[in-house]
This record gives sequence, structure tokens and C-alpha cells, in this order.
Amino acid sequence: MTDYLKLKKSNCKNCYKCIRNCPVKSIRFSGNQAHIVGDECILCGQCFVVCPQNAKEIRNDIDLARVLISENKNVVASVAPSFVANYPGVSIKSMQAVLKKLGFSDVQETAVGATIVKKQYEKMINEARQDVIISSCCHTVNLLIQKHFPEALPYLAPVMSPMQAHSRQIKLENPEAKTVFIGPCISKKAEAETYSGLVDCVLTYEELTQWLAREHISFESAPDENDLSRARLFPTAGGILKTMDCVSDTYGYLSVDGLENCINAIKDVINGDLSKCFIEMSACKGSCIGGPAMEKSHRSPVRDYLAVEHYAGRRDFVVEQPVLEKIKKEHVYIGLQRKLPSETEMLDILQKMGKTKVEDELNCGTCGYNTCREKAIAVFSGKADLTMCLPFLKEKAESFSDTIIKNTPNGIIVLNEALEVQQINAAARRIMNIQSASDVLGEQVIRILEPTVFFDVMQKGRSIHNKRVYLAEYKRYVEQTVIYDRSYHIIMCIMRDVTTEESDREKKEKISHQTIEIADKVVEKQMRVVQEIASLLGETTAETKIALTRLKESLRDE
Repeated sequence: MTDYLKLKKSNCKNCYKCIRNCPVKSIRFSGNQAHIVGDECILCGQCFVVCPQNAKEIRNDIDLARVLISENKNVVASVAPSFVANYPGVSIKSMQAVLKKLGFSDVQETAVGATIVKKQYEKMINEARQDVIISSCCHTVNLLIQKHFPEALPYLAPVMSPMQAHSRQIKLENPEAKTVFIGPCISKKAEAETYSGLVDCVLTYEELTQWLAREHISFESAPDENDLSRARLFPTAGGILKTMDCVSDTYGYLSVDGLENCINAIKDVINGDLSKCFIEMSACKGSCIGGPAMEKSHRSPVRDYLAVEHYAGRRDFVVEQPVLEKIKKEHVYIGLQRKLPSETEMLDILQKMGKTKVEDELNCGTCGYNTCREKAIAVFSGKADLTMCLPFLKEKAESFSDTIIKNTPNGIIVLNEALEVQQINAAARRIMNIQSASDVLGEQVIRILEPTVFFDVMQKGRSIHNKRVYLAEYKRYVEQTVIYDRSYHIIMCIMRDVTTEESDREKKEKISHQTIEIADKVVEKQMRVVQEIASLLGETTAETKIALTRLKESLRDE
């Protein structure tokens, strides 16, 4: 199934919107990417429609259609009746003109096949052999029952879809013909390939528009008034019933559109709450005119309904009704082998998700699953991981953040742009001798700190890092870092108490000064001693010199 609907990996942003809107939760997350679980997918296309990043894309089969045309002379287009909603003002004659320019040999309306199908439904009701009859036109509804609600298979009408019935008729009239269905549905691509031999290629309206743009072909006005076209109502909610002759006194008639409503109705059928009724089921809200491959720029439910209703005739197409065996379609169970966790395994997963008691199971749906237990089953199956639980992640992040703030030795104060205290941790309260956080929360910071630095940082937009400041009021020295976050409109002040360091530094400086003073005194004293010694030595030398001179003179006289 993943071949028809693919993921552009680079665009996936882990928003979980696709899984929130997937009715059967057939999406697996791994490596921070969404992946479609093919054997569970029913190709409703909701993930494609709702993805805000356009991360999903439908397989493009334009080249396949071009090859068919190049290799075959008889390639017939079967155009779904919803085309008038997708292409405002375009008639079947306008459609025939442009498609023949693309190389199609003929262009017909799928509504012809719808007439065949609805007549078979009428016959089934008249025969009253089946208690509940669920229409089988929508392949997504068929897949839903085949994969996820096999108990309802006996109630699914064993009849071809209009696309298949029409292609069968085209090939019956011309065995050499190839058929290309053009419509608003993704699952028709799968239906064509699952039941081979009837439809050779399926294009969506988006593909057709792309092809026409590539060939520079545009639609021209061509009026069409065909009153034998009641089956053109098929793509609207209740449109099948509007084409049928609902005259049975035995059966009731219901119309259900949107997968949530379809699932609830199927459950009612399985539970025996509905009986003796014909149920028209359409996976898309509003039926086919709400199809996933209707061009997004043209989505307008009311306008689209009116366009189809206005274009449809009041009587049926003239068709030769085949016997049931010719248009019979068996719907078989497509098995899904899924192991469910035991209660012990379930509780273990829930505990890892932070759900230790029942009241912790918020069932908020932000992860995409309706309940925490559904999410736990997805984790067990490998389709989800624990980090997809946003309340759990938020609580974990807050807990981690609170743990850091509470246990860091640095004082932390958070202010808003009005310089009001929003948060203060225990370390900051110790620095400023604040007994309780409630004493200052919501108050102006000027009550506890000089605000000038915060004004400067906010006005200049430049943070201050590790600036040593003396808080005279608290007789403390701190290294102060002030950061202004414009995106969150907060100012954060981080203070590292360096009072002890500063005291140690001052003591060291004092000791150094004292040592220098003592050294100076010692040097000064030593200099005095030297000078005194020098003075004494000088006097003794002079006296000795005089005595020796006299001795010398005395000896000379003798």
C-alpha cells in the first residue's frame, strides 16, 4: 500500500497530525519520521490531506498513461462524475476535447458504470436475501472492512465499483481497448491493480491538471444538457440513494459519509443493532467530492455539491444491465497478524511513559492515539516510541529543568521585561538572605538588586558574562551573568557567590603588604648597621694612619 502514498522524509516535522487523523492508526514513527504501515493502510488519504508540511505524495502515473497511449490505438478515459466539482464550468464535452488532445481515443463518464451498479443494488434489495447491504463503490470502505472489521464482510455488497463496471463494459464493446480512470481517489489505484484486467491505469485530478499544464492545454466551454444522467449524483453524500428507486417496504435506507461515521455504523451492524437496511457508505466527508485527490485549491463542499446536483439529469443512462455473475466481486479477508501486549507488558510500557496510576492516563490524544493504552499497544508493536507522549515529555523536561535549577550552587533569578521576579532558586535566596520565594515573586527586582544592569542589557541587547560585583547590602561578592532572551521576553541573572574567594584574595593581599613592609624595615635597619660600621671603620683607619706616620718620622730622625 505504501507504493500509492509516499513520504517525503525531509519534510516530516513530528507533528503527529497524520496519525491523529488516521482512522486506523496505520502510521509508524521511527527515526523521527512517519512511515505508512502498508498492510494496515486503507488508502483514505487523510494523512495526505492534513499534513501541514506536504510531506506525503501520491504516486504519479502520468508516464504510465502516456505509455498506454503510445502503445495502443484505443485508450479510453473513464471520467468520474465528480469532475464538475473539481473543474468548475467544465462539461463532459469539454473534458472529451482536452483528453483527446492528450491522445485518448474516447472519453466516457464513469456514471454509466454507476447506473449498472445502482440497478444491481436495487435488485438485491428486491430479492431480500441479505439482511444488511453495505454499498461497495468505495474501495477505502471495502479495505476498512476487509482489514479491520472482517465480521462485516457478509454484509458488503458483492458488486463491482462503478469504475470497474464501466471499464468492463468498455472492454466488452472493444476487447482491444485500454482504460484509464480519472477521479479524486487514491485507493482506486490500489483497486485497479488488485483486480487486474479491468482498469489499466488510474489518474487523479491533480495528475490530470499537471499533465494538461505540461502540454499547455486548457479547457474550453462546451455546454452539455443530458437529462439521461441521474447517476452523476453518485459522488455526493446520499447520491447513490438519490439515483435508486427506494421503494422497498422491507428495507430502510441510510447514507453514511466520513470514516468515523462509517466505523461506528459497521460496529452497529456487527453488534446486530442494524438490520434490514441498505447503507450507502463513503469514506470521505461529503462523499467523493471530498476525495483526497480533489485539488486542494478547489475544495468547497457546498459549491461542489451544487455543481454536481445541477449537472446531473433526472433519468438514468440507457445501459444494458448484465447479470450479477458478470459484475460480481468477492471481498475477502485481508489478514492482519498483530500480537497484543499482556497486562503486565502494558503496565510496564505505561510506567515508562510516566503513567504509574490510572489518573495519569490523560488520554489527551496529542500523540495521535485516542487513549494512553492505545499508544502503549503501538509502542509494543513498534509503531510508536515513548517520546511521542507530549505531557510525559513536558513533565520530564520540567522535572529535569527544575532539578538543575534547584540543585545548582549558582543563584538564578528570572525576570520579565517589566523587571518583575518570575522565578528565583534557593541558591539566590541564600545569597540575598531571602527566606521564601513568595516574598519576592511578582515584585520589582529593585527590591533585592540594583536594576541598572538589567536595563542596560535589555536596551543594548548585549549579555554580560562573569562580571564581579559587590552586593553591599548583603556583604557578598558575586560573578554576575545577565542574559536577555527576546523570543521569550525574559531576563536571566546567574550569580556565582565568590565571597570566600574574594576574602581569601584580600587576606593574601594583606599578608603580601605586611611581608613587604617587614622586608622594607629589615633592609632599612641593615643599611643603618652598615653605615654605622662604615663610620667606625673610617675613624679607626685615620687614627692608625696618624700613629704609623709618627712612627715613620721618628725612625727617620734616628
